[in-house]
Order: sequence, then C-alpha cells, then structure tokens
Amino acid sequence: MRTYKDFKEYHLEQLKDPEEARAYLELALEDYREAGDIEDFLLALRDVAEAQGGVGKLATATNLNRQNLYKALSEEGNPRLKTIETILHTLGFRLSVKPLESYEHAAETPQP
Repeated sequence: MRTYKDFKEYHLEQLKDPEEARAYLELALEDYREAGDIEDFLLALRDVAEAQGGVGKLATATNLNRQNLYKALSEEGNPRLKTIETILHTLGFRLSVKPLESYEHAAETPQP
C-alpha cells in the first residue's frame, strides 16, 4: 500500500532547501506589498522556521522569548522591524532595499 505525505509535511521538507525558502519568503513579501496583508508573510517566516528546526530552536538562536516569538509570527502578530531582521538573519536571510521598477526606468531615461 502506498503512503502519502500530507501537504504540510511536504511543504516543510521543501523549505529546508535555502533557495526554496528564499523564493517562498520573496513570494510572501510580494503578496504583502500587493495586498498589504502581513499575515501571509508572518506565516511564511513561521513555516521556514519550522522547516529549519522549529520555533523553539529559532527562539534559542535569536535569544527571543519563545512565547513572544510565536505571538510575533501569528496572524495577530505585529513584530518590530528589528525582530523580523533578527529572525531573517538567523534563518540565513537579510532585509534589503531595491528601487521600484518605475524609478529604475526613470533613472535610465535622459532628462532634457
């Protein structure tokens, strides 16, 4: 008889790959930029944390209180930028800023 993984198990297995995790976080951040819905990005951070050892391990590595970390990454979470930066850094990522495409094209267009 064939056994099947449930989706969550499969999803977390995929997120162990740093490139998969990066793409997933980027997509969640893009959804946030488009819809203004932070919950999906926080869920993505929580999923990547679970895939890389769990929120408890992340709490230890970041020196953040585990309950506060769970709360910060919940649907009602409203973490500080410093908390998100610390979480991302511990997971092997960083925050970055890049120009919007409209500004890139404007900079390339010679002004009269």
